[in-house]
Amino acid sequence: KNTLHIYIFCYCICFSSGVKNSMLVTWSTANKTESVVEYGLWGGKLFSHTAEGDASVFIDGGPENRTMYVHRVTLTDLTPAASYVYHCGSDAGWSDIFYFTSLNESVSFSPRFALFGDMGNENPQSLSRLQKETQMGMYDVILHIGDFAYDMHEDNGRIGDEFMRQIQSIAAYTPYMTCPGNHEWAYNFSHYRSRFSMPGHTENLWYSWNIGPAHIISFSTEVYFYLEYGLDLLFRQYDWLQADLQEANRPENRAQRPWIITMGHRPMYCSNDDGDDCTHFQSYVRLGRNDTKPVAPGLEDLFYQYVHCIVGYSMPCVGILADVWFCLVQGCREKHDGFIPKPRDWSAFRSTDYGYTRMRLINGTHLYLEQVSDDQYGKVIDQMMLVKEKHGAHAWR
Repeated sequence: KNTLHIYIFCYCICFSSGVKNSMLVTWSTANKTESVVEYGLWGGKLFSHTAEGDASVFIDGGPENRTMYVHRVTLTDLTPAASYVYHCGSDAGWSDIFYFTSLNESVSFSPRFALFGDMGNENPQSLSRLQKETQMGMYDVILHIGDFAYDMHEDNGRIGDEFMRQIQSIAAYTPYMTCPGNHEWAYNFSHYRSRFSMPGHTENLWYSWNIGPAHIISFSTEVYFYLEYGLDLLFRQYDWLQADLQEANRPENRAQRPWIITMGHRPMYCSNDDGDDCTHFQSYVRLGRNDTKPVAPGLEDLFYQYVHCIVGYSMPCVGILADVWFCLVQGCREKHDGFIPKPRDWSAFRSTDYGYTRMRLINGTHLYLEQVSDDQYGKVIDQMMLVKEKHGAHAWR
């Protein structure tokens, strides 16, 4: 008796591969199939090019041990700043048709970002606004700073499937760059490691890439908290961060990309009252851990040697200090955390509105930020222009 295998298409998402003139497309299926992307320039012959990749097997750690196949195909030799039409799948079944604009590789490029964290598939309040703005071409890159789906492992991974289908309306059109948050903890962050496709070879936990006048670093704050998965991850990441920052700060590199921006889920500074790590002056991420052997180094001193902009999301707040730190919640089932009555000295502006941040790297000296409130129907509730005529450690002297 023949067994009928039904092809299930879950999602199609594009990521910056970190390699010039390329884009990486990822999707998942319930059955083993070929990994193919057909694509072509907008306005040209449809699907004039074909690229093939491979699929990795992912088995969810829940009681059903559900299996899925995660497909990855890299599109190479793309024309910079050109629009492409594509679909992904195989002869067993194809996705809808999507489009993206390949990244401009020039250091004088002025990229536009949307930044947010803490998006669940229940109460993803800002999602529809982000969908519209993305498909209108308002953003060159999306940065999702941790906490996905709430949670991807639930219902034997089906919540993760549904979430990936939800963000397809953004991530199939614009590179979608991520970092892990605490809600990805299950089974040693296996859903996060398997479902996304970031540059480098660290299973998406930490990596860096360049765009326009900026060097962007994504790192995991979670290595300071989930020590049951191995203290070595904390030290490996710290050593990598130090080496990456040193390389980015070489005079010839800093001249081309003067902005160094990091993104990690848990902020080092906040004015919330939920008792999380950033509410303590002895923050693990900021100052390290003294209860480990060897003692685990924090990131504040390291970052202040090199970094201009630090992005963190696990609290519904926006704060700006000498360099920049800001954080907010896009929308999820856990609702809002409150603020302490008197803000810390580092808090310049606070809001409990759901929303997201827009950022534009105007040039090597000017960076623009604005905070969008979804509760107030897309109103910009705060904005700032960060001007840095000097970059690097000497700028503080």
